[in-house]
Amino acid sequence: MNYRDFKGTKVAEVGLGTWQLGSADWGQVDRALAFEILQAYVDAGGNFIDTADVYGMGISERFIGEFLKSTNKQLIIATKLGRRHDSPNGWPQNFTYDAIKRHVEDSLTHLGVDQLFLEQLHCIPTEELRKGKVFDHLRKLQSEGLIKHFGVSVETAEEAIICLEHKDVASLQIIFNLFRQHLADAFFAKAQQQQVALIARVPLASGLLSGKFNAQTTFAATDHRNYNADGAAFNVGETFSGVSFQNGVALAADIKALLPEGNFATQAIRWVLDHPAITTVIPGATKVSQVQGNVAASSLAPLSEGTHKALRKLYDEKIKPQIRGVY
Repeated sequence: MNYRDFKGTKVAEVGLGTWQLGSADWGQVDRALAFEILQAYVDAGGNFIDTADVYGMGISERFIGEFLKSTNKQLIIATKLGRRHDSPNGWPQNFTYDAIKRHVEDSLTHLGVDQLFLEQLHCIPTEELRKGKVFDHLRKLQSEGLIKHFGVSVETAEEAIICLEHKDVASLQIIFNLFRQHLADAFFAKAQQQQVALIARVPLASGLLSGKFNAQTTFAATDHRNYNADGAAFNVGETFSGVSFQNGVALAADIKALLPEGNFATQAIRWVLDHPAITTVIPGATKVSQVQGNVAASSLAPLSEGTHKALRKLYDEKIKPQIRGVY
């Protein structure tokens, strides 16, 4: 495993996303399997785990908290807040200091830690980012010692640029993969200049870039790849990166044909890592074998310049025109 700098801390360039550990939106992952996935990641040299308070309404955080007690490894945990619906005023009206502090304290309890390494705003409305009050609330929590760093998970390039106006934002979490290549043009240079960590989520486009799906593949009713395939529940970009499933299957085959032979998912993650502005990429996993394939990207040689150019040409001509939703 190779490591990259996150505000003076070395983090694994291949992290672990844990939406799936909440046993919501991806199918069931029980405690035993969750621990196997976490252990496999740590055994491979991983130290950066991303979660959120809404992943199973605390289930993912609690599993991670239990795991932290069982290991002597120094792990770096990032979590997110802002999408809970259980506050008195609901969402998106729950961005007061008191609400944010309560959610931070809940995450601290779930994870069993005294301070969060990274707390991130979780794809909150653009208008809340423009107002800027949420950043002041996070600064206050930082001054109180509850969080070490704060960042923002964003849906669009516009939101990323708004966040970069705040020089103390430590990180941006972004949808960045072979179905979302243009973000590199929009703000990567500015993020590097300001030493803002970039965390790449959805690197496999909800599994499309694993090569395991075909036009006949179906998903359970509770799987977001079913109920959010067209953006009915939340931003369509979080599911298949905004392309329709049927088109995505065909486009994934086009992408695979341009990549070197080998594990498709591993090569797709290698493409993300080839961008020096990226600090870490956070693929999820519901199997130990997926963890191992994801982590293997760190040991691969970078893709050739010719491959990168061919992939960008395919993106500009065939993929980007098919992206739906705001990005």
